[in-house]
Amino acid sequence: MMRNDETALVVFSGGQDSTTCLFWAKKNFGKVTALSFVYGQKHVKEVALAEAIALKAGVEWECMDVSFVGNLGKNSLTDSSIRMDMEKPEGTCPNTFVPGRNLFFLSIAAVYARERGINHIVTGVSQTDFSGYPDCRDAFIKSLNVTLNLAMEEQFVLHTPLMWIDKCRTWAMADELGVLDIVRYDTMTCYNGVQGDGCGHCPACKLRNDGLHKYLACKKNNS
Repeated sequence: MMRNDETALVVFSGGQDSTTCLFWAKKNFGKVTALSFVYGQKHVKEVALAEAIALKAGVEWECMDVSFVGNLGKNSLTDSSIRMDMEKPEGTCPNTFVPGRNLFFLSIAAVYARERGINHIVTGVSQTDFSGYPDCRDAFIKSLNVTLNLAMEEQFVLHTPLMWIDKCRTWAMADELGVLDIVRYDTMTCYNGVQGDGCGHCPACKLRNDGLHKYLACKKNNS
């Protein structure tokens, strides 16, 4: 898919998925820009990690304060008084879901991209590892892509390299891109704000670490 003459904008949190996507974009596009957001998250350290990773990757990086996103609804990632759901509740989203987060992030990213002549936007959402977040589904991304194009008379392409792969295959992609150690040790996916392998017991850590152990076991068996 190499597009050496085009630029991609990566919506970049500093976590496992967006970091893998950042290096995927570096492989597939001539130039890459990363955009991070402060949205009132308790684990705001991820933004500093995102900046450091972008510097290491040699890509332009910018951060926007969109704290209103976290203030619009009640969720455990922005409100310290809410105890985090450790399992997905039946019939509803877990309280780690930040309503509208991907909708706002991608819409803002599209405006940012438009003003810079960028048509390709990369995001690390995945339906395969669906955790009850409706804004990680392929149908949402496709729908939003059409809406953004209609809203701005542009031809944006929303790229989702991880949409149909699980965490084991996401680790494999990072390894193929030569950045497994960066993704493992320099990123933060943990809902409790612990860098690297994380706290080990929150839902994000369980998903991430299960995938890593499966990948390393598979790699060992095939060596």
